[in-house]
Amino acid sequence: MTQAADPASLKRAAAAEALTFVESGMKLGLGTGSTAEAFLDLLGPKVAAGLKVVGTPTSKRTAERARELGIPIEDLDTLGELDLVIDGADEVDHDFSLIKGGGGALLREKIVAASSKQMLVIADSSKLVRKLGAFPLPIEVIPLGHGTTRGRIIRVSEALGYSGLAPRLRMKDGAIFVTDNGNYIYDCPYGVITDARKLAAALSPITGVVEHGLFVDLATTLVIAGAHGIGVTNRKYT
Repeated sequence: MTQAADPASLKRAAAAEALTFVESGMKLGLGTGSTAEAFLDLLGPKVAAGLKVVGTPTSKRTAERARELGIPIEDLDTLGELDLVIDGADEVDHDFSLIKGGGGALLREKIVAASSKQMLVIADSSKLVRKLGAFPLPIEVIPLGHGTTRGRIIRVSEALGYSGLAPRLRMKDGAIFVTDNGNYIYDCPYGVITDARKLAAALSPITGVVEHGLFVDLATTLVIAGAHGIGVTNRKYT
């Protein structure tokens, strides 16, 4: 069946497909962003009809929406290992690496993803790319000395061949954007990330960096909705 090509319809189609992976009794990670919210909007009626699940949210916004829809939520420490996390992505490549954090929830999203047996990524086909990097990579940093942290991000990136990087401090409504964790975000326009795994490993140890939006070796299933239907791909392990 051919899906409508507008982004909202494609997100909802991907979310509907993701719902088929949810079984009664599961402990779920609930993602953040417009596609993840489309999933919540479909999950709520299923819960009302008797589906027994409990979720842990990746942001305050997701927690609020889950409560509005009657979806039971608990803290991650209470739930322990999750069965499945369902989340979107700002970019995804064919190696199942992602850029996330456009909504500012990358730290909690990564903690939840790393605490789950499986990560199912739902997206429309515009998010599927050959190489990551056209979407600026979000990097969450401690506010103290954040400008010096920016300088270290630039130097580490230049050492890997990314010259001319100009990280931009994220703003919202004329003020510095502050994450749910009280931190700042620098959006880094790499253009083309030649090796996502190598860049991720280089960014993580930088003093002042809390987390970055490269998700490597976390996604297990991609559900991509396009104009000609929905593709479901599972990561192959070697």
